[in-house]
Amino acid sequence: MRIKVMPGIALLLLAAGAWQFGNGVWMDFKAHLAQHLISQAWQRTLERHAPVRPWPWADTWPVARLQWQHGRDSVDLYVLAGINGASLPFGPGMDNHMADSAGHKTVLIAGHRDTHFSFLARVHAGDRLILTDMHGRRQVYRVTRLQVLDARRTRLTAGSDRPELILVTCYPFDALRAGGPLRLVVTALPINAFKPHADKKPSYGPTLVTYRRLSE
Repeated sequence: MRIKVMPGIALLLLAAGAWQFGNGVWMDFKAHLAQHLISQAWQRTLERHAPVRPWPWADTWPVARLQWQHGRDSVDLYVLAGINGASLPFGPGMDNHMADSAGHKTVLIAGHRDTHFSFLARVHAGDRLILTDMHGRRQVYRVTRLQVLDARRTRLTAGSDRPELILVTCYPFDALRAGGPLRLVVTALPINAFKPHADKKPSYGPTLVTYRRLSE
C-alpha cells in the first residue's frame, strides 16, 4: 500500500510546486504589465494636461513622477492619485486634494516600505529629489531631514503654506510585521528655497522623533 501512495504524494507535491511557481510568474507579469500601462497613461497625461486612467476600471491614475539618484543608485517612480488600497499596490500615492490642486505648495506622498519606497532606507540628507507634475512642471528638492514618527502619539499634517515635499513610509524596513506604529518621514525643500550665505537653513514641518543615522 505504501508503495502505491508515495507516487501519488510526489505528484501532489509536484503539482503544488508548479502551481505556486505559476502563480508567482503570473503575479510578476501583472505587476510589469501594470507599470507599462501606468507609463503609457503618464505620457498621455502630459500631452493632455489632464488625468488619464491606466486601464478603464482603474480607481487611480498617475499624477506625478518622482526621481531620486545617489551616485549610481537611482529610482524613477510614477506617483498615483490617492493614498489607499487602490493606488499603493501599484506605486506611491499622493493625497487626492494635493493631486487635484494646482500650485499646492506642500506635497505629501506615501508608499510601502517593502516595494516602491524601499529606497528611502538609502536616502541621505542633501540628496536631490525631482518631482514632475501632470503639466510637465519640474521641481527639484533637497532632502533636509529624516525623522521617525510614532503614529500613536503624533499626527503628521502637511500645511499648504509651506513649500516642501514629504515622503512617508512604514518603519523599520526590516520589521517582521507590517502595519506597525512607526513612520519614516523624509522632508525636502525646493532648491530655490535655499538662499546663499544664509545664517540658518529654513526649518519646516512638524516636530517628530528624530532618528539620525537611518542608513546604518
